[in-house]
Formats: sequence, structure tokens, C-alpha cells
Amino acid sequence: MKKIVFAAAAVAAALCMAACSKQGGGGAAGSAGSGSSGKTQKVVVEVFDRGTDGGKTNPTNNQWTKWIKEKALKDENLEVEFVAVNRAGEEQALTNLMAAGTPPDVCYTYNTGNITSWAEQGGLFDVAPHIDTVLKDLNGFLGPDAALPGRRMIERQRDNRTGAIYSMPARRMNVARLNAFIRKDWLDKLGLPLPKTTEEYFNALAAFKAQDPGGVGADKVIPFTMTGARVDWDAGNLLDSFIDPGISNKERWINTAVERSFVLPGYKEGLRFLNRMYNSGLVDRDFPLYKDATEVNNRIKSGVVGSFIQNWDQIYRQDVALLADLRKNIPGADLVPVDCFTSSDGITHKASYDAAGVYYFIPKSAKNPDAAMRYINWLARFENYNFLQIGPEGVTHVIDRESGVPKLNPAAGDGWIQNSAQNLDYTFIMNGLFIGNDEENIKALAAGYPWPAEVIVNAYETAMTNARPGIVVTTSSPLTVAGPITQTLADKGVVIYTQTIQASPEQFDSVYDAAVQDWLASGAQSVIDERREKYIDP
Repeated sequence: MKKIVFAAAAVAAALCMAACSKQGGGGAAGSAGSGSSGKTQKVVVEVFDRGTDGGKTNPTNNQWTKWIKEKALKDENLEVEFVAVNRAGEEQALTNLMAAGTPPDVCYTYNTGNITSWAEQGGLFDVAPHIDTVLKDLNGFLGPDAALPGRRMIERQRDNRTGAIYSMPARRMNVARLNAFIRKDWLDKLGLPLPKTTEEYFNALAAFKAQDPGGVGADKVIPFTMTGARVDWDAGNLLDSFIDPGISNKERWINTAVERSFVLPGYKEGLRFLNRMYNSGLVDRDFPLYKDATEVNNRIKSGVVGSFIQNWDQIYRQDVALLADLRKNIPGADLVPVDCFTSSDGITHKASYDAAGVYYFIPKSAKNPDAAMRYINWLARFENYNFLQIGPEGVTHVIDRESGVPKLNPAAGDGWIQNSAQNLDYTFIMNGLFIGNDEENIKALAAGYPWPAEVIVNAYETAMTNARPGIVVTTSSPLTVAGPITQTLADKGVVIYTQTIQASPEQFDSVYDAAVQDWLASGAQSVIDERREKYIDP
């Protein structure tokens, strides 16, 4: 029986660092563990606020933040303060903070367009001169960039013109993205198998509506639900399956603006299919009203929903408890992942994540960028990120006797609950549990849920079947057009989705075409044009 020993990695007594040139508020670099000039330095760090539902704690004051503050002070002489940013509105919140000149010293976001825009405006600190010195541990942790041979992952966002690096990526441990989930107990009652094609999926939902296998009431059955705010995500696998599978990565990337695929060949037909579902009474009629997942989750748990699309592991996540609460409310209920959205070639094409996750950066307004870098580098040491991911043994995890990997209890009491999976809000340099190598990571991934390992493995494999790796490109110079208009285009995208899905079948084409033309004229075409101009063949 193989065992994994989770020991603190040995930390060098002193880490030599080259002096940092003063940038932003500009402090000079000091040696690791001592702080600049030996004085305690303060660093303000962003953390996502995901609310307190499901027993979540105050993200700026809990057992994890107390541990971070004590350990960072001891190791680096850093006084750490956390500033909460609402997860649902993080892009706008961070934009407001940057505009006001009051962002945290260490920030992170998924919106690389905004990062590029801030960099072009001179608002970000260049870490390139320090990646082999102050950021040595981080550089080693991130390692080589498999998507861009010859580059290090820490250089993913390097400016090809100047060599500057204004943001760094998280290392994503697993790249599974989305799954469709369906009520298997309803299928069983109707004598239907798991659907294997898009049309079989439609027919299964139609049977749910017509026959009400859950006995919830014909007027209450919701065969499919989603939010109006993120149709691109909540119907992602379905819509993506309609995109021409023969399109090149180059054209797919160029013609995607602010993560919206309206002009990709075939995407319109995906929305036509959703329109067909809606006009057949298969889509939640109230979906345009849902700004977040709260009401969607409540309806799923109440037992009236037949299917939905979400994160590959959403139903098994302890903090959301979709399947657990559904079974409490409806004994015998069952949800399972299903892989049935067939593209024109008969294959269930879908997207997976790039190996780079969230991006973190240091604003130029940081009073001491050296302290900010030292904090980020501190996170990259095994003893620190390992504890933050698995916590104290016997409290937040136990070592599984069969696999030798930690089995997590993310809902542990006494303030140790993890508000995000594997505490990614605090360990933003990575996304997913990392315990040493890919084989053990997968074992640990499955062991990190309060469900049988084979159930989690099946969900992961379902999401990865025929999955297309995330596209990574380099550009001749940073993309700048999307940054200032990202929110505008995203908002217009919401209108396109809701209007076209709710249109009558006869009006679908005219509504879709007019809305997309307005979207293009509002800046999306300029985004696409810039991408085409600056694209560099790998």
C-alpha cells in the first residue's frame, strides 16, 4: 500500500534576491524571511467573497486567514490584510478599484482583457526582472508551459514587444470544464436510457414535460434550467457542440470576442436549438430573471428540474450540495453526468480548460511591490500551499488508507470550512489539488469529495471525453481593444441570448441577426479585427 507523506518542504535559510528596481510605490527588494530593511511590511491581498450560504465563513477572517497571517509574518515578516471582492461581480468591482487607485497590492481575475488594458495604461507592475530572484519559488512551481514550447509558464503573458510581464497564471491541476446532468431516476421511471445524441436529449426532456415522472405537477416540471446572466456557460456544452468541428484553432480564437462565440460557424444553430427547446416548453420560463445560480440551485434541490449544465463536478461539491440536498428532499432522486451533445460529425466535442487558470498581478499603486511579490512567492512553497489546500489532519482531512492520499472534509467546523474548492481563493497560484504528480493528483481529486471515488472519476472522464484543449496563442503585441468594452459586450451578449431564445421560431433569424450585428458594431468586430491582425502562428 502506497503512502504519501505530507511533510513540509525544506525551506532555504535565506533566499538570495537581486535588488528590485523601484516601480509603482517602489520598495527595494530584501532577502526572504526578513522583509525589506528588516521591518514588517504590510501587503493587502484580494480574496473572493462567495457569500456565507452553506456554512461559508467570512473570507477575510477565519481559521485559514489567521494561519496565513501568522505564518507569513513568521516567514517573511509580512503583515497580511485581506480585502473581499464579490465573486459574482469581480470584474466590475476590480475595475472600480483600479479606476479609484485603491486596489489590493495582490489581485487576481479571470479577465485577461482587463489586465492588458490596465498594463497598457501603465497601471501594473512589471515582474519580469524578478522571476529568477524574488519569484524563484513561484517560477519553479509553475514550471514549463506545455502549450507554448520553449516558454516558462510564468512567462505566459509576456509582452512580445518589451518582454514585460504584468500578470502570472495559476497552474491548473485538472482541466475538466463542464458536464450536463440529468435526472436518472426520471429516465428509469420512463424506461429511457441515458441519451447518447442531442436529439435523444431533446426527446428525454420532452418526455419529462409530458409525463412528469417525478410527480411534481405538470405545471411545475422544468426539464432544463439555466441563468439568463451566463447562458454561454449554463448551456455551454450544448452550444459548443453546434460549432463546426472542422474550424481551425486560429479561426476559432480570432472570431471569439470576450468569450462569446456568436460569429463562429454553427453557433447560431445551437441557439436555434435552445429556441426550439424554449418554444417546446422545455426551458425554465424564468431563466432571464436569474442573475446568479441561487434560484437555479434551489429549483434543482426541490426536485422539479430534469437537467442542467454546470461545472463538471457541480452536483458533488460540498459547498453547493446539489445532489445531497436533492436526495434529502426527494428520496431516491438521482443526478448523473451525460455525454450526449453530438456535433455534425457525430462526436461529442466539448471544451476543456487551458492549463493556466486565474491570473494574478500587482497594481502599480502597490506601496511595496517587493512585499507583494514575496507574498506570492511564499504561497509557492509546498509547506504553505499544501497546508492551505488540505489543512490540519484530523480536522479538514484524513489520509485514505487504500490510496494514501488525503481525503478532504471541506465542510469542517470551527472556522475551517473551505469557501472554495481546495481553498483556491487563497492559493490562487494554482487551481486544483496538487500533492506531487498527476497520478496522485487524480487519486486525491476523487478522494476530496464525500462521494465514492468511482463516481467522481466517471464525472471527470465524462467531461474530458472528446474534450478540446484550451487554445493558447501568442500575439505580436498585447490585445487592448477588448479591455474597455468587455462589460458592454458581455451585457449585450446577455440580451442576444435571452431575446433569441425567447423569440418565436419565425422571428428567430431576424432577431438573432440584428442583435449580433449590433454587438459587432458595438466593438466586437474591432476585437475580432485586432485578434486577426496580431495573431502569430505557433
